[in-house]
Amino acid sequence: MRNTTSPGSIAFFVSITAAIISSVGVAVFSREIVPTLINFCVVLVVCYFLFNFILNRFIYDKIKTIYRNIYQFKTNQKDDLLDKYKNESDPLEAVSKDVLKWMEENRKEVNDLKELETYIAEFLGNVSHELKTPIQSIQGYIHTLLDGALEDEKVNQLFLTKASNSTKRLIELVDELTDINVLQGKNPPLDYEKFDIVKLTDEVFELVENKALKQKISLKFKQQNPKHVMVNADQAKIRQVLINLVVNAIKYGDVEGIVEVGFYDMDENIIIEVSDNGQGIAEEHLPRLFERFYRTDKGRSRDQGGNGLGLAIVKHIVEAHHQIINVRSTLGIGSTFGFTLQKG
Repeated sequence: MRNTTSPGSIAFFVSITAAIISSVGVAVFSREIVPTLINFCVVLVVCYFLFNFILNRFIYDKIKTIYRNIYQFKTNQKDDLLDKYKNESDPLEAVSKDVLKWMEENRKEVNDLKELETYIAEFLGNVSHELKTPIQSIQGYIHTLLDGALEDEKVNQLFLTKASNSTKRLIELVDELTDINVLQGKNPPLDYEKFDIVKLTDEVFELVENKALKQKISLKFKQQNPKHVMVNADQAKIRQVLINLVVNAIKYGDVEGIVEVGFYDMDENIIIEVSDNGQGIAEEHLPRLFERFYRTDKGRSRDQGGNGLGLAIVKHIVEAHHQIINVRSTLGIGSTFGFTLQKG
């Protein structure tokens, strides 16, 4: 038990005693009053120490118990961690501050949990929708075949092909979700190698050329681009990033527009930017653009076969390389997605 008696407290009581003696005066300071005064001082000192004992026994010790429980709950520790508290001159104030701090921390945790709950509910709703659409298509084709269309060779081949395509879409959706979960792990499997990102981008242009031709969109490198830029990364994963970003730029670009890719030296890293001169993205959508299943234009995305996972995969691949990705966009002018990679 901490002794709360301090030199200041003792001096206070001594000064009171001195004041009493001086007020009585030397004249009346006779043998009759001396015993009374001594008894008064003794009683005063005993009461003082008794009060300190009661304060420690019934108040400070209780406060220590409360403080210990709060501290252990906050830190998730079982040891008696009261050394920090023993030197506090005002334990009530110390406990009050810690309780208020604990309340603020828990209020933030509650708010974070509410946001997480909302995100999970939205995520599950989106997953259910994306799975439901191809499943219902497959079910419809199978029921039609069972109802008699199976005997018609032209119809059964057509419906079986459509059911197969819907099955393929389901498999792709599950594979993409699996890829995201793997990339979010502590040690995502990445096969680092040095390669020319300019050459890889040129290969991506060739892969998506037909999509660009349908939209009459030109695929170009920005002027003054270097002919060779070496980076150190997982080439297969970065190819996936470039395909997703370029296809996304084609999808939302204006007809007869331009999609450009540029490379910029930033000391230890290279910045790769994919730009379009399309419709642009409203500012309120930008913070959530890389979330799974998030769409700025849900109707249009579904018509074009998107499932809202492309940019989420891009984000997780880039972050798995311990790099960053960002987007800037202006309505009516276009969008630019930029990400960094380590120099090779």
